[in-house]
Amino acid sequence: MTKILDGYKYTEKHEWVKLEGDSAIFGISDFAQNALGDIVFVDLPKVGKSVKKGQSFGTIESVKAAEDLYAPISGEVIEINPAIAKDPAMVNKDAFAAWMIKVKVTNASEADSLMDSSKYKDFTASL
Repeated sequence: MTKILDGYKYTEKHEWVKLEGDSAIFGISDFAQNALGDIVFVDLPKVGKSVKKGQSFGTIESVKAAEDLYAPISGEVIEINPAIAKDPAMVNKDAFAAWMIKVKVTNASEADSLMDSSKYKDFTASL
């Protein structure tokens, strides 16, 4: 059973975003980590880099594949999760606890076009 949490917004490429005031955290969904399999490497941007909605902000590699990570909304990177560099497999253990980057949001309304948990559940069920 894929874990999908309320209070998060989801993209069709299986990234999630959780808004927290004027910042937001990004990660990949439980569905995505299941599809990727054992994650062995995550490449994330440096603090200070701007990310734009729909554009790649990094890559994630598993024993099966390498995939780009796409920003659900635009912002400036203010923090990366240092634990992921040391232990990329933590994404497989809990895709929501294993957040990837935190950004200062430049346009919070971009999240309005993303799926809520109910729509994402329907979306993943159709795949």
